[in-house]
Amino acid sequence: MIVYESGRISGTIGGGDLERKVIENALAQIERNAPEMFRHDLLHQHNMCCGGSVYIYIEPIRKMNRLYIFGAGHTGSALAQFARALDFDVYVIDDRKEYLDLIVTEGVNKVNMEYGQILPSLPFNGNTYVAIMTYDHAHDRDILAYCIARPHAYLGMIGSRRKVELTRKMFIEAGIATGLSLEQVDMPMGLNIGAESPHEIAISIMAKLIEVKNRKEHG
Repeated sequence: MIVYESGRISGTIGGGDLERKVIENALAQIERNAPEMFRHDLLHQHNMCCGGSVYIYIEPIRKMNRLYIFGAGHTGSALAQFARALDFDVYVIDDRKEYLDLIVTEGVNKVNMEYGQILPSLPFNGNTYVAIMTYDHAHDRDILAYCIARPHAYLGMIGSRRKVELTRKMFIEAGIATGLSLEQVDMPMGLNIGAESPHEIAISIMAKLIEVKNRKEHG
């Protein structure tokens, strides 16, 4: 039986008071984000004349973290490889098919579409991670403008300090975003570890994603 955060269920363990109590326990374990085994005395706890005991194991199902990487260049390709190894659901999006074809990491979803065309069809929620690193600053800003208003766990954009400051100024003056919402964007993207090569930069970004993911999951 699956118990959702809303209390809705899929499947059943037979109904009655036992099922009601199991739903209550499941909602508590979702809140705690931890598995647990529960023992139920059918006669004394649930007034079931058949008697005996049952053991119910409850385990929260971890929500899949989805990562959208906009840009299939060297850094985007390396980030896709690292993120896939760490169990992210990875989508690399680029309008250049020849760059996507160079990505050989198994399990990576490659999307060859114009950025403006794909954005409205992408789902966003609290488990969505977004890394913006296209070949064009204008594309980066358009993608950022769209994503900043959508639910997400992480939103980052690659670039120099000058690019970041110019983007902030443009967004605030155009009313695209507030200074406060822009403070929540990771830009320049990644932890400052003095990274230089595409793989080092990808590692610095991956480290930031791990930090955000673990803080989110463990409070």
